[in-house]
Order: sequence, then structure tokens, then C-alpha cells
Amino acid sequence: MARRTLAGAAALVAASLVMTPTIAEASPPGSKDVTAVLFEWNFASVARECTTTLGPAGYGYVQVSPPAEHIQGGQWWTSYQPVSYRIAGRLGDRTAFKNMVDTCHAAGVKVVVDTVINHMSAGSGTGTGGSSYTKYDYPGLYSASDFDTCTSEITDYRDRWNVQNCELVGLADLDTGEEYVRGAIAGYMNDLLSLGVDGFRIDAAKHIPAADLAAVKSRLSNPSAYWKQEVIYGAGEAVQPDEYTGTGDVQEFRYAYDLKRVFRNENLAYLKNYGEGWGYLKSDVAGVFVDNHDTERNGSTLSYKDNADYTLANVFMLAWPYGAPDINSGYEFSDPDAGPPDGGRVDACWQSGWKCQHAWPEIKSMVAFRNATRGQAVTDWWDNGADAIAFGRGDKGFVAINHESGPLTRTYQTSLPAGTYCDVQGNRQVTVDGSGRLTATLGSNTALAVYAGKSAC
Repeated sequence: MARRTLAGAAALVAASLVMTPTIAEASPPGSKDVTAVLFEWNFASVARECTTTLGPAGYGYVQVSPPAEHIQGGQWWTSYQPVSYRIAGRLGDRTAFKNMVDTCHAAGVKVVVDTVINHMSAGSGTGTGGSSYTKYDYPGLYSASDFDTCTSEITDYRDRWNVQNCELVGLADLDTGEEYVRGAIAGYMNDLLSLGVDGFRIDAAKHIPAADLAAVKSRLSNPSAYWKQEVIYGAGEAVQPDEYTGTGDVQEFRYAYDLKRVFRNENLAYLKNYGEGWGYLKSDVAGVFVDNHDTERNGSTLSYKDNADYTLANVFMLAWPYGAPDINSGYEFSDPDAGPPDGGRVDACWQSGWKCQHAWPEIKSMVAFRNATRGQAVTDWWDNGADAIAFGRGDKGFVAINHESGPLTRTYQTSLPAGTYCDVQGNRQVTVDGSGRLTATLGSNTALAVYAGKSAC
């Protein structure tokens, strides 16, 4: 059929651009590995934020919500039910998307796209860009033969076939083992690459065999583009996160789950060997976060509603050398299905319900701390056996967190050179003496963070 001929030709062109297989990037390439996830921000608002906040703060990446045409409706999850691969969703058209990529690049910020390639929609109708569709027919793109034969919902996560061939919450599951489907997906991703995109977050990657993802990636015009894959860990499940590390980074959900438990119910002292010491993925292939758009809604992690617990967990994540961090930045909600305020338009942070966690002073200041201390090991760990901890990052930085119910005054041993430093958490100057000692008072649920090169507040 004509649609297969055209798509097949596009896939062949894409394949011809691939010179030799390359090793997947392990954590975002470059010297800045923090990603601001601007959930459901429209493209014009993202562009402005790259210029005004993300670039100056030192964020390396911004992640944008799915740009493809999707089902109509006000709920956020409509963005995750594509009906075509045109850039014609709630958040903006192709021109707005291209302008956003170019503007972010000019600000020194790379762009990651949340990419929905496991499935299409769960129903029928007309999409946000005017395309007509039914659950198993998307004219010009997919027909019934391009979907898996299992048309029932996933019921058994101990059964690999069930997880990767049946339908995630009733969404039409693409047969990613089919060459035509692989070519169509690669065509979509190559189109995004042609617009300057730097990488992808692969939604629902757990439901796509790792070999299928590798086959898609091999067809990309830039097969070494950054990939971050959503593979949720589940004890005893058939599909495990480490199966996907050959393709790129994998989001380490255990990191976020355990941070909630530690900050809410246990002792921060337990974090001394956080990361690989807890059985997680290797640091150089782990994507980490305190929360994301799903977990803040289902309660499995901390969220903005947890106040100081949430803020300090983000401070810890940015100070601690494990994985590549995402900062979730969304909007207030009481209804977990509610879509973005003003259709995704952000006129100003902290208005109209936009939470802008990426711009909270306690969080934003730690992005520069992370950049300044990158590559430095943990040194000078201290804890009180409970909820007060402190540690250095070689001779480049030092952080202390007081999660106790009262203030804490003490002298810390650091590896910092003598001098005056700006505590970017308290916006005050502190002094390190000739022996590397720093004395400070931290109020309850506050932190201290200093780093080389930042002396004035």
C-alpha cells in the first residue's frame, strides 16, 4: 500500500544515515546533567523559561511533554494517547516546537522529548490536529495489522509476554517487532531530531522488548542521541530495568520510592551509601528523581505537597553523586486527572497553580553546586545517627542537611580550601579555616551548601 511504501522509503533513508553502531550515552552527555522536566508546559513557555531561568541556573537539559497529535480532552493524560506523529498537540504546533528548541539551544539548554511509542489511543474520534482515528486504525500511519494480537489489558507482571504484548490500561499496543512499525517510529523520532532535539525519554519502555527499542534506535539519524527509558522496577516481575541499559539510561524508580520512606519515616543517616550500595542500577546509567508526573499523583513518592521533606530530598539528590537527576516541575492539583492550567501557558511562576519547582531557590541553587562538584567523590561524611547529615564533594563543595525538629550548631570538617564561601541555601557567607573547618547553625528542616568559585552571595 502507498502508506507502507512511503514510510518504508523514509525508514531506508534513515537507515542509510546510520554509519556504525555506537554505544548508548551513559547519562546525559556534556558537563551539565540536570534536567528540568517542565510537565505540560507549552512550547512558547518552555522557550522563555530556557532563556530566563534554566540557562542561567546551569540546567543542562529541559524535558518537554509529548508533542505528537493526541486525543482531545482536558486531562493531562490525553498527551499520552497519540493519534498521529504530527506535532499538533495541546502544547503547540511545529513552528512553536522548532522555535522552542532553537531558543533553548541559544540559552545553552539541550532538549529531551517525552516520546510515546509503545501504544496509540484507547478509542476513536478526531485528534487535536484534526486527524480522524479509531483504536486500531490511524489513516496514513497504522492499521489493525500493526498492533499486537492481544487486545486485553495487562494482568500479570510476572508474565513477560503479557506485559509486552497486551494493552497498558486499554491502549492499542503497537507491534514493535514488525519492521514497518519500527520504521514508522524511527521516522517520527528522526523528524524530531531534524528539528534539533537532543534526546528522548521513552514512555512505557518496560512494555517494549529491549531488542525492539535497540532496532528502532539503530534506524535513527543520530543513534547516539540520549535515551532515558521508563522501566519501573517491580520485585519478582518478569521485565527488569537492567535489561535496558544497553540502549541508554533507565529511570531508577527505587531511588524515588526509598527517598520518600527515608525522609518520612527513617533516618537520613541511612543515606551514607545511597545508590549502588542499595542495589540500584549503576550510577552511569541511572536516571533519578524525587518525583515525576505519575508518582506525585499516585503517592508512591514525595511531592510538592510534602513541603520541607520534598525540598530537602531534592537538595540531597542534587548534592549526591548518583545518577542523572530530573527535577519535576508541574502544577498544583486536587484532581489527579486535571490537565495543565491555561492549556499549558505559563505567564509567570507561582501563579495560576504553576509550582515551578525547578525555580525554587533551594533547588535552583543546587544545580550550580552539582555542576561545580561533578566528578568529585563523597568525602567527610558526618551524621548524628538520626536526621542530620553532612558530606563533602572532594575539595569542591560541602553540604549539610538538618532534618531534625530543632536547630543544630556544630563545626564540620571539610576538604575545602580556606576562605569565605556563600551558603547558597541560606544566602549567607560562611568561613572555612585553615584546617578545613566550617562552623554553622542550621535551623530545623534547612540545609547549607557551599562550593568553590562561589564566595559572594
